[in-house]
Amino acid sequence: MIAALFWLFTGSVIYTYAGYPALLTLLARFRRERGPYPHAEPAVTLLIAAYNEEAEIARKIENSLALDYPREQLQLLIIADGSSDRTPEIVQQYADRGVELLYEAPRRGKMAAINRAIPFVRGEIIVFSDANNRYDANVIRELVAPFADADVGAVSGAKVIEKGDGALGESEGLYWRYESFVKKQESKLAGCTAVAGEVLAIRSDLFESPPDEIINDDTHMGMRIIARGFRIHYAPQARSHERVSQSAQDEIARRARIFAGRYQAITYARSLWPFRRPLALWQLLSHQTLRTLVAVNMVGALVMNILAVLSPSKAKSHKLLRLAAPFNWLLLIFQIVFYTMAWLGGRVDSNSKLGKVVYIPTFLVNSNWAGLIGLYRFVRRRQTTLWQRVGRRTN
Repeated sequence: MIAALFWLFTGSVIYTYAGYPALLTLLARFRRERGPYPHAEPAVTLLIAAYNEEAEIARKIENSLALDYPREQLQLLIIADGSSDRTPEIVQQYADRGVELLYEAPRRGKMAAINRAIPFVRGEIIVFSDANNRYDANVIRELVAPFADADVGAVSGAKVIEKGDGALGESEGLYWRYESFVKKQESKLAGCTAVAGEVLAIRSDLFESPPDEIINDDTHMGMRIIARGFRIHYAPQARSHERVSQSAQDEIARRARIFAGRYQAITYARSLWPFRRPLALWQLLSHQTLRTLVAVNMVGALVMNILAVLSPSKAKSHKLLRLAAPFNWLLLIFQIVFYTMAWLGGRVDSNSKLGKVVYIPTFLVNSNWAGLIGLYRFVRRRQTTLWQRVGRRTN
């Protein structure tokens, strides 16, 4: 039983990070990429939720006004509900340039703010964005083009982490390049199952207001699109740039909230999972659900590995498990080395070549530590829907 659980936990982690992308790549070879798409310029609403973003909002507005898209076809709508700094005042300074502001004093969370903004949307396509990211000039064109396919309900762009932020930035940048690869393969099949909420486009007539208690608005909106039978297309050339979090602790806090929202999404399986689309369901379970559970599986793999080594007789209850028994020690040594590197990664010079290499395990462990924190907060109902701003590096 011990060995069986060990290989179950270990196999799940390996499948999630390596097996699933490998299978996707194999299957995607038999599918051609969609496109090219005809030229189109539908009416678009760029919706930005901005809470206490006085340090960023002006640069975000200037970036949005500089996008390569007809100004008469682009509505720029900013909702700053609950802001207690100068964010609303700064936005109002752009009113004569067509920037629209929605503001109410009560703070009820990002999802409630988005739901309040929807009646003011005029575009056929809604592009959701954040205040701390910057778009390439072609983003809107790249996002709207795939909607030429009637079965495309949403389009997700690519999140790009700016270089030059040391080991944390290098590791997070590597993670998002890995995510981009997976999404490219998914998009050739049933569509991508994970979206970047800061560069996400949805047909306005398909938007459904999620409950206000939803933690991850982008996850919920994307999964509802899939559940209703539509595809999410991945547009890697629609790039959204941002800086890494100020510290590893800030990044853990940010990811803990995301993980709490992912666990919440699992409890909404009846309304969010595409049960009638086997390929899409497989992709969603592999990319979203199993990825969420990696933290639990990593803990299980370590505990069961130790028990399998300490109690070898209990780890040989089946012929296959007896054949695999010699690998128990090797895998335990691998885990010890891996977690030792993760420990060292937070203590060596993060700007050195060695620091950037050993920080990769540190980033992976920190990310899944955030997963455990998120699970605790979700189970204990301690995760608020109110988003807490995480500082980003500026130099």
